[in-house]
Parts: sequence; structure tokens; C-alpha cells
Amino acid sequence: MPGVLLDTPFILPSLGIEVGVEITESLKNISHPNAQIFFSSFSILESLWVAARLRRSSGFAETRFFEGLRGVLDGQVYQKLDEGFEEFSEAAGLQASGHPDRIDNVLYADSIAKGLKFLTVDSELRAFIRQRGLRDTTLFPSEVNSLF
Repeated sequence: MPGVLLDTPFILPSLGIEVGVEITESLKNISHPNAQIFFSSFSILESLWVAARLRRSSGFAETRFFEGLRGVLDGQVYQKLDEGFEEFSEAAGLQASGHPDRIDNVLYADSIAKGLKFLTVDSELRAFIRQRGLRDTTLFPSEVNSLF
């Protein structure tokens, strides 16, 4: 089974943030004993932005969020990727080519450099990749079962 890099929405359940059933189910489906599941620090940054927005609402469980964050960062849940020059250079090229989401650009570049599938729900990113004839590492929740 290939390694899988999680897009930010797939990290959120580990931080106590509710997401759709599609995301939750696909996480269950990749929870395989031989699965190598990765996250990027950039997804943590994006998760902090989500938490900052949610803090304004009464339903935000701050303690649960930070317990989950500790678990993720300590490697109890997923493995952390190390990014370097190659990934940032590729991400800058994507930005220059017209893809506006800098975080997604880094995550996609990570998946290319590390030979990982990129689990996402971002159809715009997939369309951008395919329109430019780039290697498509994206994996949508509906395609997770094809890994096994």
C-alpha cells in the first residue's frame, strides 16, 4: 500500500473538529495496519486557522483540540513529513503557474517528492494538475478502497 499524505480536512477529526461523513469514512478506510499516513506542518498551521475561527463559537472544545494536536505532533496518530528545498521550489512553481492555494501547493509538492498519494477533497487542485499534465497524486475519499 502506498503512503498517504492527508490534506488538512483529514487532520481535523483528530483535533476534535467535526467534518463530513465522507472524510471520516475515508479515514476509517485507510486505517490499515500497513498504512503509512503522513501529515505536514502546513496542515497544522491551517488547522490552527480553523480553530481560531471556531473559537468564536460556543461549541469549540479547546481542550480536546490541544490534546488532539499534541497526539498528532507526537506521532501518536500520523507520521510527520519533513519538507525541504525540492518541495518548496515545486510549490513556488505551482503558484507561478496559477494555482492560488499556497498550502495545497506545498502539500501536492510533498506528495510528488515523497512518492505519496495525496488524500484530498479539492477538485479544483485535481483539475489544475490534470489541465497542466502534471503527475496526479490526488486521491479522493471515493477512491480510497482502490489502494487495497
